[in-house]
Amino acid sequence: MLQGMLAKKIGMTQIFNEDGVRIPVTVIEAGPCQVQYIRTDKKEGYWAVQLGYDDTKDKRVKKPQREYLKTKSLKPKKFVREIRCAVEPELKVGDEIKNSNFQVGDHLDVIGTSKGKGFQGGMKKYGWRGGTGSHGSMFHRAPGSIGASSFPSRVMKGHGMPSHMGNVRTTVQNLLVVDVDAGNNTIAVRGAVPGANGSYVVIRLAKKKPVAPRKSPESAAQETK
Repeated sequence: MLQGMLAKKIGMTQIFNEDGVRIPVTVIEAGPCQVQYIRTDKKEGYWAVQLGYDDTKDKRVKKPQREYLKTKSLKPKKFVREIRCAVEPELKVGDEIKNSNFQVGDHLDVIGTSKGKGFQGGMKKYGWRGGTGSHGSMFHRAPGSIGASSFPSRVMKGHGMPSHMGNVRTTVQNLLVVDVDAGNNTIAVRGAVPGANGSYVVIRLAKKKPVAPRKSPESAAQETK
């Protein structure tokens, strides 16, 4: 089983479990992903599967990649990433990966790009309290004095300053899968996912949580009946 796949953040909503408890969830459209290339231990030095997600026009793909896809009769994709494998994957070029790899009870790590917030001050970026707002303090949101006095007489290394905020690679770990919709290729995970609605993410089984017991094909078929 492939440990991860490519997806798109749809947005946040809420669902209710059997006890009527409201659960905030993020809906992710997971796949279908197209296997474009298999990296091998013999040739590249590691096992990996290159996946493509979301169709795009031929002109938006670089020529070497476009010609390779033509030889394999594959469609160009907007979002292309590699998923590492510990052993040789049981896949071939052209296969489709869907959200059936995941099930309710799994924990996922979601990797995306956080929302860009531009240049921000210390109060927004680091949660500084700030100065008083009245009585002529003249110190409201500015950093103020940042150096120590006689010792050590310098600015401590790592001191936060106003700067660019957001638009960085972010990983949110151990999000619980509470719903899997095979018909719409969606997965609902408990909690928030980095990025704006419509942004691409990579989802994988959580590295710090045990994998939930997998259901056999026979039991899954009986449940659908």
